[in-house]
Amino acid sequence: MTTVQILLSMAVCMFIGLMMTRVLKPLHLPDVTAYLIGGVLIGTYCIGQFIVGGYSFGFNSSIAPVDSFTIISDVALGFIAFDIGNEFRLKDLKKTGKQATVIGIFQAVITTLLVDAVLIGIHFLILNTTGTDYLPLPACILLGAIASATAPAATLMVVRQYKAKGPLTDLLLPIVALDDAVGLIVFAVSFGISKAMYGGSLDAVSIIAEPLLEIVLSLILGALMGLALSYLERLFHSHSNRLVLMITFVFLTIVLAKLSFHVGGVNIHFSSLLTCMMLGTIFCNICKTSEEMMERTERWTKPLFILFFVISGASLDLTVFTKPIFVIVGIIYILARSCGKYFSSMGCSKLMGCDKNTVKYLGITLLPQAGVALGMVSTVAADSSFGQSEIGSTIRFTILFAVLIYEIFGPVLTKAALTKAGDIQAKPHGITARRLDPHHQ
Repeated sequence: MTTVQILLSMAVCMFIGLMMTRVLKPLHLPDVTAYLIGGVLIGTYCIGQFIVGGYSFGFNSSIAPVDSFTIISDVALGFIAFDIGNEFRLKDLKKTGKQATVIGIFQAVITTLLVDAVLIGIHFLILNTTGTDYLPLPACILLGAIASATAPAATLMVVRQYKAKGPLTDLLLPIVALDDAVGLIVFAVSFGISKAMYGGSLDAVSIIAEPLLEIVLSLILGALMGLALSYLERLFHSHSNRLVLMITFVFLTIVLAKLSFHVGGVNIHFSSLLTCMMLGTIFCNICKTSEEMMERTERWTKPLFILFFVISGASLDLTVFTKPIFVIVGIIYILARSCGKYFSSMGCSKLMGCDKNTVKYLGITLLPQAGVALGMVSTVAADSSFGQSEIGSTIRFTILFAVLIYEIFGPVLTKAALTKAGDIQAKPHGITARRLDPHHQ
């Protein structure tokens, strides 16, 4: 792909993302939903099909494949994780730390168990009815594990756009971060069990040791980078230089988190999300000017996040609608996961003494699902046992369908829940009127 095509695609992404926020403004949809819909419009199945003068004004599989822009997704997710790490301030965790930990762990595990149970029941129902194994048991186990993951990106963008603040928001972001850490462990264990069911053998190293090492080493690497950033930040007094240093460290941390190597029979690798999250956590607790610097970072990352969400929308595979069996399984998966997230969060938050609005609306804010879940699907696809099998296809198309639905409607539901809980406040009428007045200076 040429430099001209890359720059053209990026310009179209940002333009269509911004324009969709204006087009959909009367519907009061979150900006992230507008970006995703804009991405679908310029994807392979819409505008991407049209080629003018040898250039595509969308994403075309032959001229401008969306996979070529994965670096933008990696960088954006790194900054999102860094931003979430900023929510782990010790002064705030003294109030919500215990609640976030208990709810984050138990809602993820309960959701996995519920989705497992529902899909295994559907497996036997389909098998006994049709005599064909359309939903293999290993696929049921893996889908249950993937159900535990929540999309931090969409949640954070809604919180940022509407400047949500309150008990629910204070609890939500730490839970989302913990949710993904728990999800990595649950997925690793389920992956090992599924491989054993498929004809392999249970491997304690891959089931227990490797996922635990991934989490521990990611947190250590992120902590070391956070300490280095906090120390070097003192050498600079200019806000712009400090901002450049902080951005540099996020980039460097993303690169280091991509490294992997073998020690004996153990595969050592890192989680970019956890590493960048710990970088943000250490930095915000040590650096005295971290809050001011994080506000400056938000302005820099706005175009990056628009690119990320538009590209995410363009990568959504609409061909899943041509496969009825996967649509049916996807609908069952969505319903089971949604019930798991909602009712487990409700029960856990009530048990932990949270206020009534948090109890009622927390589960809804945990519904979005995207990046982490797709990363788990990629792990399945790359496996020699599952990649080319019916199990791999079932998981891929089911999750693609679920992500398509969750990405479009998840941010809308998150906004509605935060509004109902009182964490999103309506702008005063006077301010809104002045902004709409063309003569207002």
